[in-house]
Amino acid sequence: MGESPVRSGKPRGNLPPLELYVPEPKYRPGDKVDYSHLEIPEAGKLARPDEACEASETWPLTTDMIRVLGDDDKAVGPWNPNLDPESLRRMLRNMALTRAFDDRMYRGQRQGKTSFYMKCTGEEAISVACALALAGDDMVFPSYRQQGILISRGYPLVDMINQIYSNRADRLKGRQLPIMYSARDYGFFTISGNLATQFPQAVGWAMASAIKGDTRIATSFIGEGSSAEGDFHAAMTFAAVYNAPVVLNVVNNQWAISSFSGFAGAERTTFAARAAGYGIAGLRVDGNDALAVYAAMEWAANRARANMGPTLIEHFTYRAEGHSTSDDPSAYRSAHEREEWPLGDPIMRLRNYLIAIGEWSEEQHADMDRELAEDVKAATKEAEKNGILGHGLHHPFHTMFEDVFEELPWHLEEQAEQAIRERQTKWPEWKE
Repeated sequence: MGESPVRSGKPRGNLPPLELYVPEPKYRPGDKVDYSHLEIPEAGKLARPDEACEASETWPLTTDMIRVLGDDDKAVGPWNPNLDPESLRRMLRNMALTRAFDDRMYRGQRQGKTSFYMKCTGEEAISVACALALAGDDMVFPSYRQQGILISRGYPLVDMINQIYSNRADRLKGRQLPIMYSARDYGFFTISGNLATQFPQAVGWAMASAIKGDTRIATSFIGEGSSAEGDFHAAMTFAAVYNAPVVLNVVNNQWAISSFSGFAGAERTTFAARAAGYGIAGLRVDGNDALAVYAAMEWAANRARANMGPTLIEHFTYRAEGHSTSDDPSAYRSAHEREEWPLGDPIMRLRNYLIAIGEWSEEQHADMDRELAEDVKAATKEAEKNGILGHGLHHPFHTMFEDVFEELPWHLEEQAEQAIRERQTKWPEWKE
């Protein structure tokens, strides 16, 4: 009996053998960096469609890039939001404060005051500009680099640090990893360590807002690596089908921990281009241009509020430092990537624009940086009074049984009492 060609594994006729393609980043440690393959359009060249346009009118924007700030430090084009100088200074200050906060918390982690921290260096424009473009009561479903939203909404720095230290003043009572904040009264949904879960949650919240006839919209952020998760596609489907008033953001910072963006599909097309497959509006924006980010979010938020449906925004940026304090990026990417990144530093770009229009100076900027560093230092010292990692200043032991049931079941009451008795037996000096 002849061998089945299906099972033989042998080539058929003149067909070449199949090959598996595995994405590979262009630069590895020690390599010289050349970003000439990136297409960076001139600022101001893209048209700004009406916010009530058909979704298909935005699709050409998903493979291009919205830019407002040019290399000459001028703001140009129809996407220029024309913000007044005071709003621009506020935006710059919030971005600088976010960076100062990151630097201080990174140092605290290295000093053993907390177990873990994640910086957003190079991505400050995305969270801060989006926060200022949204209404204060719009609901945000963040990822773990949107600390700038909380800061822009005026959330107390001391409370943020208490959460990072998981101390006795931590509003979350030590139940979340450091940096996974939650602030319902600031419209900030709890951060999840499970990738992309916030996307369908944001869509569901937006659908509920529409069902109730509310005026608040939702927005959510994920990294480009998380867009390969199934939750991304579930969210896109529900958003498209039910015309949910939501803005979905993909922060393409080129790296998902140690895996570059090609593993999430970046080599095929842009992440914003996925909007066309679902029939919704899409925008691709220079994520290091605070004015472009503001304009894109404002456009998408106004569209959602006018019942014109969801928008997918890709923020094209670069993760300037490690994924977290547990990561060493020099092990998997060239050390020259950050300094050669063609879109520059978002804080410096906005600073230079303000200087160019005569509304800022290098001296004012230096004074602001010093002031913000002192503000963060003072907040840190205040939070440290409530405890740091390993110093025993934490929430009372019985709180581990709270906040799950409205009325604690009898068997948990017994467990709580037993646990307290055993702890007092081992450590007689211990008190709640």
